[in-house]
Amino acid sequence: MAFSLMTKSEPKDGAVRPSRAVDALVAAIFASSMAFVDGTVVNVATAKLQVVFSATVGEVQWVVEGYALTLSALLLIGGRLGDIYGRRRTFIWGSILFGVSSFLCGASGSLTGLVFARAAQGVAAAVLIPGSLALITSAYPPAARARAIGIWSGTTAVMGAIGPFLGGWVIDHFSWRAAFYINLPLAVLSALFALRVEESRDLEDRRMPSWAGAASMVTAFVTLTYSLLEAQREGERAMLAALASAIFFFLFAICERRAKAPLFPSVLLKTPMFVGVNVITLFLYAALSATMYFLPLNLIQVQHYAASEAGAALAPMILALFVLSPWTGSLLPRFGARWCLTVGCCVASAGYLGLCVPGVGGGYWSTFFVPMLILGVGMSICVSPLTTTVMNSAPDSQLGVASGINNAISRMAGLLAIAVFGLLLSLTFNYRLDIALRKLRLTPELQAQVDQQKPLLAAAHYAASSVDNAVQVSFVDAFRLLMASSAGLALVGAACSWWMLKSEEART
Repeated sequence: MAFSLMTKSEPKDGAVRPSRAVDALVAAIFASSMAFVDGTVVNVATAKLQVVFSATVGEVQWVVEGYALTLSALLLIGGRLGDIYGRRRTFIWGSILFGVSSFLCGASGSLTGLVFARAAQGVAAAVLIPGSLALITSAYPPAARARAIGIWSGTTAVMGAIGPFLGGWVIDHFSWRAAFYINLPLAVLSALFALRVEESRDLEDRRMPSWAGAASMVTAFVTLTYSLLEAQREGERAMLAALASAIFFFLFAICERRAKAPLFPSVLLKTPMFVGVNVITLFLYAALSATMYFLPLNLIQVQHYAASEAGAALAPMILALFVLSPWTGSLLPRFGARWCLTVGCCVASAGYLGLCVPGVGGGYWSTFFVPMLILGVGMSICVSPLTTTVMNSAPDSQLGVASGINNAISRMAGLLAIAVFGLLLSLTFNYRLDIALRKLRLTPELQAQVDQQKPLLAAAHYAASSVDNAVQVSFVDAFRLLMASSAGLALVGAACSWWMLKSEEART
């Protein structure tokens, strides 16, 4: 395996060793694939987890949100750990911890235990994920960086394409537990390749970010997420949680202002290009995360796909990323970030609008295939230029932090989008179902059963086929609203790309 990409690091004899750069790239690919596969597998597994643990949609959401909360809050510290103590060292520890926590996820005996294991997995990922990109960026000079990142994102995408199908097949034929064990060999491979990479670190600034800031931020997001998930059930608890969230966000702002090494360094916040692409990241990944979470629920619970079929249904988007990402990485020097991201966001928006069309039933090729392919094309135009621009806009001494901030924003976007869209889905579903049931004139006993099982949404099943049909149609109506909202978020991302990057040129 060889790439015509040169490393920045030189051995003492002066001979350049491109193999060291390739080792960094391969290690990053395995690590990112592990995180990618884990995310897609969990999305496919949510429908199964809801049945196994007899849980509501809101309760199962914590399996995703628990991971996203710790990951989002600690990514910035994880990136800084690499800058201070060595990017290779922290990357290897992150790989090991991710493998161990993945095993704990598979061994969990309850939904609560799984949520806590997922939170531990998020802690490990907070060390691993920023290290992946920092490892590549420190190994390649700016001229070769875009192509390297394109290869990284494309190869990771094909691993992600295999992940949902493999995870779904494992769930169908073995157990949801086995789906988490897929990460174990990937963790070993990423650590082994990283051992061959030369160490790099920031030798000038060795200050750690504020732990108080990280603690207040994670508490703020925990309470905010809780308020959104509880809003449909316990209004008073949701209000108290929202108030607590506002207080902790205020404390976070105070901690950042007083910290000698804030989580968000001022040198990055004063860079227009860095701020702009991170705002675009927020909208683009909010739309994508919500879609990738709720689409499998539609496919499995309403369209009656098997878990492996639902996983395979995501393949066109991920395969498009694999095929096109190396090519789109070369578009940035030619057209600049502004054009690449504007066009990519618009194409992605068209894909989301296409997902509004399918109803209940119909063949996959005539319903979901084309929208997923369009979405993949749009994301492939965005991912490599977006990532490259983020890293090129940061000074070398802040590479780990820059990677951590960008990853944190994408994860926070997903965290909030899943919570907000979950609330929107539930409210819309209940509204549409109430309208449909009024026309059916149900008996008091059947109406009581429906009221009791409403929180299960499309996972609920009823003896009356007319009620089952009303549930499925109501879920599809709510899902269409979510996809229209995702399309709107992608268009906001396009507008931000056009206006916020107007006066800046991408530095590649």
